[in-house]
Amino acid sequence: MNGEPLSEAELMRLFEAARWAPSCANSQPWHFVYGRAGTPHFARLYELLSAGNRPWCARAGALIVALSKTTFDDGCPSRTHSYDTGAAWMSLALQGSVMGLVVHGMAGFNYDRARADLGVPEDYAVEAMIAAGHPGKIEDLPETHRGREIKSMRRPVSELVFEGRFA
Repeated sequence: MNGEPLSEAELMRLFEAARWAPSCANSQPWHFVYGRAGTPHFARLYELLSAGNRPWCARAGALIVALSKTTFDDGCPSRTHSYDTGAAWMSLALQGSVMGLVVHGMAGFNYDRARADLGVPEDYAVEAMIAAGHPGKIEDLPETHRGREIKSMRRPVSELVFEGRFA
């Protein structure tokens, strides 16, 4: 990524796409906390990242933490909160792609510290972090990371889909 902060308008387009994701009983359990590059909020989110993810994210235009409410509004457990929030994340990522942005989801960060530092209530799960930004030059990455900037291979459908019973 090139380090240019995402504008509020760009971020709101991403979040608007996430807003329209499907969810169980239309509960919309997803919530996002973000920080734009160059702000104290970005610096706080950046500090949550694992050492391995920091080089990838140093020039992000925004960092985002995805959260999900683990209960419905009536207090009953929501078994699909993570699934539904995953749908919202995918909608956000697809919108970013349409906008020509780099959007990258990550699990490499301190979940407990995110909960504490961001004031996340107990009935919410900390799901993932997202780096989003305008494309940059591969030369802007540390040399140790440049070789990993390739499209990842996918498993064949035959390994993922089974008729009638898990094989």
